[in-house]
Amino acid sequence: MLKVQSRRLILKAGRVGVISDTHGLLRPEALAALEGSELIIHAGDIGKPEVLAGLSAVAPVAAIRGNNDRGSWAKKLPDILNLTINQTRIYVIHDVNELEIDAAAEGFNFVISGHSHKPGMTRRGGVVFINPGSAGPRRFRLPVAVAPLTIQAGNVGAKIVELNI
Repeated sequence: MLKVQSRRLILKAGRVGVISDTHGLLRPEALAALEGSELIIHAGDIGKPEVLAGLSAVAPVAAIRGNNDRGSWAKKLPDILNLTINQTRIYVIHDVNELEIDAAAEGFNFVISGHSHKPGMTRRGGVVFINPGSAGPRRFRLPVAVAPLTIQAGNVGAKIVELNI
């Protein structure tokens, strides 16, 4: 049975950093790109608890367990996050192919996932699907990236930022 955690947050400036698939490697370039975030969302495959500790030095962290996260520290993490940030609903799941809800019908504005290591952003049925890509070890020729979001008064900005590695 999947463990789901729900949270409601109000962020003053609405700056949210999104990162995924660090696989135990927290790059200084990723930390720099997330600087100024009021919240960091980690979409799984964290790799080790020290990654979460490093991220929490920048901002509070909301994280889920990915398919490669094991051990007692990972068992404490939810499989899915259901977040409301400044009245914007965000569903966080590691592998979007395992999504079992109709995100639009459920009223979500965003679905954030990782797993594939491929950064991308698409809109389907009024919902923005974001995969920040991998910020950890490079996989194949895929870029190393994160995704900053800005969520304020109904206006949401999102982009993929490739890191200079």
